[in-house]
Amino acid sequence: MSEPNPRHREAAPPREQRRRGGVLGALRASFLTGLVVVLPISVTIWVIWTVVGWIDGWVLPLVPQKFRPENYIGINLRGVGVIIFLVFTVVVGWLAKGLIGRSLIRWAERLVDRMPVVRSIYNGLKQIAETVFAQTETTFDRACLVEYPRRGSWMIGFISTPAKGEVAEKLPIAGTILTVFVPTTPNPTSGFLLFLPESEILPLDMRVEDAAKLVISAGLVYPGPKEATAAAEAAELRTRRRG
Repeated sequence: MSEPNPRHREAAPPREQRRRGGVLGALRASFLTGLVVVLPISVTIWVIWTVVGWIDGWVLPLVPQKFRPENYIGINLRGVGVIIFLVFTVVVGWLAKGLIGRSLIRWAERLVDRMPVVRSIYNGLKQIAETVFAQTETTFDRACLVEYPRRGSWMIGFISTPAKGEVAEKLPIAGTILTVFVPTTPNPTSGFLLFLPESEILPLDMRVEDAAKLVISAGLVYPGPKEATAAAEAAELRTRRRG
């Protein structure tokens, strides 16, 4: 009876080595799965904790010492500054809606307009705040595809509003001109503002949020069929309301 080839005996890995490799592979897969679950939650908690601490550090020094919450509860509770800020903001907003509040705001703005440096800072911050928090015609309408930066190369964009004013008058384009913001990857807050004819824009059925995830993830996260169908139905409903 012939003996087995020594090469075959050496090439075959021992059972213990295969078992050890299987255990290590399972541990590595479990670690990566846990990392995917834990990392977003940890980063979110850390960001919220940091922002709350920043607001507390900014608001609490403005509160007189005798009114500090720690004098009554005995501990420096994190988040009290956020509550004070929210209550103060609501009260200011409520007063600003009244006649006296509007008069005070106009008087304060006239006072600020007399200060050269402060005037520029205030007007810039006010314009940003009005753009971000206004509820009409300030959010992106739909996601789309545009040929940019050359023909045959497509990028995801966000349709905001039709072009208006001097831009719409000076552009030598017939038909409807739309304003499209084309974000960069992975930072969607930077990008390019394009004015394109409606015929050169390919609308997408996916939601704006899903398109933003696609840009941020560099093409790794695509919306599922359910999300695309819901987005298409919502876009159709918006079109009917406008019509």
